[in-house]
Amino acid sequence: MEVVRKPGLIALFDVDGTLTAPRKVTTTKMAEFMQELRKDVTVGVVGGSDLIKISEQLGKTVIARRVCAPFTPSYNIASAIIRDYDYVFAENGLVAYKDGILIGTQSLKSFLGEEKLKQFINFTLHYIADLEIPIKRGTFIEFRSGMLNVSPIGRNCSQEERDEFEKYDKVLNIRSKMVSVLREKFADFNLTFSIGGQISFDVFPGGWDKTYCLRYLDKFNEIHFFGDKTYKGGNDFEIYESERTIGHTVTSPEDTVKQCTALFLAKNNGGL
Repeated sequence: MEVVRKPGLIALFDVDGTLTAPRKVTTTKMAEFMQELRKDVTVGVVGGSDLIKISEQLGKTVIARRVCAPFTPSYNIASAIIRDYDYVFAENGLVAYKDGILIGTQSLKSFLGEEKLKQFINFTLHYIADLEIPIKRGTFIEFRSGMLNVSPIGRNCSQEERDEFEKYDKVLNIRSKMVSVLREKFADFNLTFSIGGQISFDVFPGGWDKTYCLRYLDKFNEIHFFGDKTYKGGNDFEIYESERTIGHTVTSPEDTVKQCTALFLAKNNGGL
């Protein structure tokens, strides 16, 4: 008997800490589970990273099937039709795909302008240069389509160095202190700062958090969101708290499977 999805319902998932361990590749078990879930429920992913990084993490579950005209140089190898999710929202939804088709983009450069961007980047790099932390690597600011990703240690650090910085940051609050300084310095820029992952934080205009993706989901009246950083200041907080969503806090990919099974699959769709 063919399974029919419940109309008007979608399950949205964060990536790091929800579908994968932080910056790790999804497991085969999780990939297979998501495809089983998709038979019953419309499924989307919403990550703060760009499409390339989301594709790397979700492995074979997000596959480039044909190359499209790139809209930024970083997408030369990743512009693609996305096969295995109904919606893929990169950069909080500032780059949005539905059924493999690009349906929307937003530009931080157009919003702020070059002069304000330069002011922010210059100040941030000076701050990091003066920051006393055990190690520093490269790529302290990553420019994405709709946001800046800032890493005090640098994104070129190894996984071991990433893990060590996360522990260090939990004790000394390097990122949160930096965010406080930037928030005060650039108060008139209307920027939002969102701490996520292990080593960095995102910077984007007010309202460009993960709730941005909801503008593409008007046909859904029941939107479930699953994320691990749902606390205030975390990059899942705004969409978790949104009146348009039913928020679920998860502690690991295994917990995501457990909660989704109970919500959507346990009663063979009877609970839907």
